[in-house]
Amino acid sequence: MQHDPRATATATVATYGQPQVVGDLSMEARSTFMVRVFTHLLGALLAFTMIEVGIFYLGWHVTITNYVMEQSWLIFLGAFMVAGWIAGRAAHTAKSRLAQYAALVGYVLAEALLFVPLLTMADRQAGGQMIASAAYVSLAGFAGLAAIAIFSRKDFSFLGAALKWGGFCALGLIIGSSIIGGFELGMMFNVGMVALAGGAILFDTQRIFREYPEDRYVGASLQLFASIALLFWYVLRIFMSRD
Repeated sequence: MQHDPRATATATVATYGQPQVVGDLSMEARSTFMVRVFTHLLGALLAFTMIEVGIFYLGWHVTITNYVMEQSWLIFLGAFMVAGWIAGRAAHTAKSRLAQYAALVGYVLAEALLFVPLLTMADRQAGGQMIASAAYVSLAGFAGLAAIAIFSRKDFSFLGAALKWGGFCALGLIIGSSIIGGFELGMMFNVGMVALAGGAILFDTQRIFREYPEDRYVGASLQLFASIALLFWYVLRIFMSRD
């Protein structure tokens, strides 16, 4: 009788209770995993939107924005990037379901607060239409890039090192511009960050599909939410620069 290595692997997993990597699962199991990921991602996006609507409805956005404007806006940009890195780390390392949900909820709340000043300025500049247009562009861009990452046979793992270096360079520019007076981060920086966010979507989507354990779908949705937030932030800044 022939030895079936997949059967042995399955038996080992069942024996020790260790979840399999999604890329090693059957097509049906992989599809189930991705449905769970995108369902949680949709929930996170809806929660983010509802929080923002609540903050604006209660008038808290004025207080939050005035406070931020009294501080260094560039430091605020740095905090936004650092929050994204922390979210990515939490998504990749949190093992228990409770820890994954706690990380997702905490990050959605943090991003909702961090976005308030930017959304307030965009609303004052051109109303809600600009925000809606930037959101549509960001979601369409994410959908297209995620589809490429999932269905393309191309390996995007090479983007990992480039994304790390790009992130460090961007943070360095933010810190440098906050120290050197008169040095502003303009349109080219925003375009570069949109490109960085697009690379992150390709890399993160393919990574969770190939490397994440089957029980890490909440953490995977957190990773994708962080990439969408980065894309939306700089798409909106480009819209604001053009107006």
